[in-house]
Amino acid sequence: MAGSTFGTIFRISTWGESHGKGIGVVVDGCPAGITLSEDDIQKELDRRKPGQNRYTTARSESDSVEILSGVFEGKTTGTPISLLVRNQDQRSRDYGNISELYRPGHADITFDRKYGFRDYRGGGRSSGRETIGRVAAGAVAKRLLAELGITVNAYVSQIGPVSIDRDRMDLSFAEKSPVRMPDEEASERASAYLEECMRAQDSSGGVIECVASGLPAGLGETVFDKLDADLAKAVMSIGAVKAVEIGDGIQVASRRGSENNDCYQRAEDGTVCKATNHSGGILGGMSDGSPLFLRASFKPTPSIAQLQSMLGRDGACHQESIHGRHDPIIVARAVPVVEAMTMLTIADHLLINMSARMDYLKKVYQKDNEC
Repeated sequence: MAGSTFGTIFRISTWGESHGKGIGVVVDGCPAGITLSEDDIQKELDRRKPGQNRYTTARSESDSVEILSGVFEGKTTGTPISLLVRNQDQRSRDYGNISELYRPGHADITFDRKYGFRDYRGGGRSSGRETIGRVAAGAVAKRLLAELGITVNAYVSQIGPVSIDRDRMDLSFAEKSPVRMPDEEASERASAYLEECMRAQDSSGGVIECVASGLPAGLGETVFDKLDADLAKAVMSIGAVKAVEIGDGIQVASRRGSENNDCYQRAEDGTVCKATNHSGGILGGMSDGSPLFLRASFKPTPSIAQLQSMLGRDGACHQESIHGRHDPIIVARAVPVVEAMTMLTIADHLLINMSARMDYLKKVYQKDNEC
C-alpha cells in the first residue's frame, strides 16, 4: 500500500489498523541530540486519546507509547525512531452487521474498489485511529521546533452553528474546554448543541484553527513545494478534513487588492513589520516571518446510530444503523492532529532550507584554520 509516508527529509511512515494489534510510526531524518522521552510523546497522545469526556468515543484505550529505537540515554541518535502504541479495547463484533455493507460517508466502497478487499472493523487503515502515528511523530517534531523557539498551537473555532467570539478568546482555556474552544461562553453553547445532536443520534462538523509562531522567513519553495501547498496537503490528509485555508482563506475572493494587501509599517521598537496578516504568514509560497495561520474544516462524524441507506456488496440498498463507539464530533480530538501535521511540515522545511544558500552550508562545513 503506497501513500503511508510523508515528508522529504524529516520523513514519517505510519502503520497499523484500528482493530489490529497496534498502531505506530517510524520517524526518519530526525537530527541527533534532541532530548526525547516517552513522556514527551505521551503528553500529546493523551490529548488525542478516546474517553476524555462524553463528546468522545467511549473506547477505553490508554494509548501508551513505547520507543523501540532511535533514542539512547534520553537523546535522539539520528537513526530511525520507531514508536508503538498497542490496541487494547477492540470490539470487532460491533461491525459484524456491516461486513457486507458500504457505510455512507466512509471509505468502505473506495477501499474495496481499489484493493478488492477491506477491513470493515472500525475502518481498518482508514480509521481515525491511524492518527496516533501522526501525533506521536508530531511530538518528536515539537521537540525539534522547541530548540529553535518555534511554537504551534491549535484550537476549535467552530462547532456546527456555534463560533468563538475573538474578543473573548482565551487560549489558556482551550485545553480546559471539553470541546477545546478558547471561549468559555461559546464552549458552553457548543456543548449544548452537541447534546441536541446526540439525542438525535446525529453528529456535527467543525473548524480547527492553527497558529505557528517564531518561524524564520524563507521556509518553502517558490513553485511546487510551496510551504502553504505542503501544509494544505498535510492537513488535508487527515481523515474528515474537507477544506484547508491559509490566512484569510476564501474571504480573499470577495476583496479588492487594496483591502487584502498586507502593507508594511515600522513598529515602536524600530523594526519593520506588516500592519495586517491576511496572507497568513506566507508570501510566494515562503514564510515571511510573521505568524503562520491556517484553518481546517472537518465534516460531521459519518458513523451515526440513525438508520441509513447503505449499499450492499450484493448491489442492493439496505436500511441499517452503525453500532460501535464513535465521537459525536471529530474536531475536539483532532486539535493535536492538526498541530502534529503542521509541525511535521515545518520541521521538514527547516531541514530542506539548510541547502538554500551557500552561507548556510559554510556555517556547518567550513573548517577553522586552526588544527
